Amino acid sequence: MAELMTKVMTARRQGALIGPVLVLATLVSSIISSFGAPLVPTVARDFHASLSTAQWSLTVALLVGAASSPVLGRLGDGARRRVTLLGGLAEVAAGGVLAALAGDLGMLLVGRGLQGVGLGLAPLAMATARDELPKAEVAPMIALLSVSAGAGLGAGYPVSGWIAGAWGLAGAYWFGAVVSGFALVCVAAVVPSRAGRGAPERSQLDWTGAVLLTPALVTALVAVAEGTEWGWESPAFIGLLAAGVVLFAVWAVQQLRAESPLVQLRLLRHPSVLSADACALVLGVAMYMVLSGVTEFVQSPRSGGFGFSASAVVAGLVLIPLSFFMLSSSRALPTLVTRAGIRAVLTLGCLIAALGCAFFAVFHGALWQAFVMTGVLGVGLGTTFAAIPGLIVQAVPARETGSAMGFYQVVRFTGFSLGSALAATVLAAHVGGDGGDGNGRPTVGGYTLVLWISAGICVVAAAVAWFLPARAPQSPRSVRPIREIRLRERADGDDLSS
Repeated sequence: MAELMTKVMTARRQGALIGPVLVLATLVSSIISSFGAPLVPTVARDFHASLSTAQWSLTVALLVGAASSPVLGRLGDGARRRVTLLGGLAEVAAGGVLAALAGDLGMLLVGRGLQGVGLGLAPLAMATARDELPKAEVAPMIALLSVSAGAGLGAGYPVSGWIAGAWGLAGAYWFGAVVSGFALVCVAAVVPSRAGRGAPERSQLDWTGAVLLTPALVTALVAVAEGTEWGWESPAFIGLLAAGVVLFAVWAVQQLRAESPLVQLRLLRHPSVLSADACALVLGVAMYMVLSGVTEFVQSPRSGGFGFSASAVVAGLVLIPLSFFMLSSSRALPTLVTRAGIRAVLTLGCLIAALGCAFFAVFHGALWQAFVMTGVLGVGLGTTFAAIPGLIVQAVPARETGSAMGFYQVVRFTGFSLGSALAATVLAAHVGGDGGDGNGRPTVGGYTLVLWISAGICVVAAAVAWFLPARAPQSPRSVRPIREIRLRERADGDDLSS
């Protein structure tokens, strides 16, 4: 009897810790995976590389996040979820060790790629919360996990800048290895296995789709990132870009024909899903173009005629208003949608983001202007990124919610990766000349062009949100009350991880 009571008390303590541990794992993975932009100048200096080449220390993590998200979702179905969580965190920790010990840029990129796996763990944490927590705690915990994933991406910039300023580049990556290892131990100790509990075994992983998606993303992004150096008319650029387009086409056809595809592309038949995913893609491009450009701009030496000679710590702090206003503005979404409608809110958010980019493109003579810009950008992006998932959920049947959100995540991370690569490309094309210092640094014109391109992209996103249909055709199967959808989602259990 005493032994039974001890087991019951232990189980209760573990149950009380599941929520906090899942939040810890999500937050740590997002923070570490987003280490990058403030460290790019340091990476370039330590490894004697150009800024455009060093930018891959950020881009590769986002690229791996885009490719690994649907794979981890499938691997984490049913009884395999705990193992997948542990394996993902182990890869993040191993990536931190490799990056900290890197003797050359190639090894650093391998480590950063492993750290990028952490970006695909958030859906697994949400699915675990649905299975392991009491029903009354599920909705608040999933909301908290969603906020933690977003906040972690923003927090990674100031955290990485502060640690690198105190302990150097290797210190930042050692920090990532230690905290991800701690999260791994916590998950192993607290999150129970679903083996033997009647957990359904879901469909087999679409290995063909996974194998095709990764080279498609890699070839397209490498072509964009290296286009300036190779030449936009060079055979290498044209060949690699063409290969990426062909691979994407082959992957799309394979996904449409697969019995259990990695990503359910047929969901794009819903106009709302198409509109939301298109906005997510272009806004992701704009967001990471700005993040990359601004953090490098504020660290540029004043001797070049612009910049603020800021440290990596200050560069990270510049992005705090972005994270703060993204979180705070998202809370006003229900009121805004009730008064103006989802299409108007999404359009307005895109235009506010464009205004922030244009502001700093014109006014960049003082450091406080960078803080204002990121704050305005945070309001716009917080509104739009909060509205997009709701638009998707309302458009698809409950049984398709997991696939729709999985595709949204792939699209968003692809946008992040493209934005990081495009920023590096634009800056690499504007080295020296007026505003430069003659030492291979981008000119002020390069940075302002990045901002103007980002502003234009946000305007395009606003047009997409406004002119594409905001609702799918009315039918009992495709449009359901949001309350019914949420109840069905909870009953479905594993759908979010699909």
